[in-house]
Amino acid sequence: MLFLTGCESIRIISIDYMQPAEVSFPNQLRRVGIVNNTAKTPDNKMIVEAETPQEENMEIRRGVAYANGDSRIATESLAQEIAHRNYFDKVVVCDSALRSNDRFLRESTLSEEEVKALTSDLDVDCIIALENLQIKAVKTVSFLPQYGFLGTVSVKAYPTVSVYLPGRKAPMVTLTSNDSIFWEDIRASEAKAKQFIPDSQIIEETSEFAGTIPVNRLIPFWEKADRYIYAGGSAQMREAAIHVKENNWDKACELWKKMYNKTTSNKKKMQNAINIAVYYELKDSLDLAEEWMTKAQDMAKRIDKINTETTNKLYFNIEKVPHYYQTTVYLFKLKERNRQLPKLKMQMSRFNDDF
Repeated sequence: MLFLTGCESIRIISIDYMQPAEVSFPNQLRRVGIVNNTAKTPDNKMIVEAETPQEENMEIRRGVAYANGDSRIATESLAQEIAHRNYFDKVVVCDSALRSNDRFLRESTLSEEEVKALTSDLDVDCIIALENLQIKAVKTVSFLPQYGFLGTVSVKAYPTVSVYLPGRKAPMVTLTSNDSIFWEDIRASEAKAKQFIPDSQIIEETSEFAGTIPVNRLIPFWEKADRYIYAGGSAQMREAAIHVKENNWDKACELWKKMYNKTTSNKKKMQNAINIAVYYELKDSLDLAEEWMTKAQDMAKRIDKINTETTNKLYFNIEKVPHYYQTTVYLFKLKERNRQLPKLKMQMSRFNDDF
């Protein structure tokens, strides 16, 4: 994608890069069991409590409901998502509730003996257990004069999972995550808008979604991002942009370096340094990317007349320092990726760093 800003043209480059998970599993843990350790919930209905409608959103009805999710569906979804990532050699699921015979609702972690028995029965090295799943739903009905009655349901799911290792008395880690899912539809009457999606469907689809929520905290994941390169302003910049379009980044980088060394313009130096930083990030040479982005930031400071007094201020007008802001944001992202790289390499060492 290409867009123009004044006499400049900027090309958007989409990249994918891997981020480390919050939890690091030892390399020898290659077989995992996913189990349902939630309490039995015999009467799981969404009882809506009315709230004051938000008139600024043209709401005529608003309510909040709480419920337990379907732990069986969530456990299966959790197992499927983990298996789909191909991080472990073996993923086994036990979605029947381990505490189905409990007479009273309670939260209880697995005992050391239970973990030992489960890892043996499932032939796995560790256990990931769904411990709890709570759901909060906000339901609204709004009247839109030209269209009808708009019904919305915004649900936040709160799954809790724990990781257990044999021989430990307590979980290795317990994670409580949350994320939202949303539905809306326009109907002819308030009553139909209020009931456009059944509660059973809300619980089912939310539970399936909830199973996927903790996975990025357990397993390294891919992140999408956009980067920007300068593609115009001179014949050589346009030539380099053609090389990029033809996926010949090495030739493009050669031109950018020549232009960086030749020009006396701070702005052109900054633009070429940014392009070179993007090149090295795509090559996974994050140290070099950070080095060139630091050069770009130095040029941006000169362009925007940034001094020590300015940078020490908590707030300043971004519109007055666009180049400094652009380079600082990108440099921060590169520094963050560089900071996380040792952890990512450790987590991916089971694949001989092939990622």
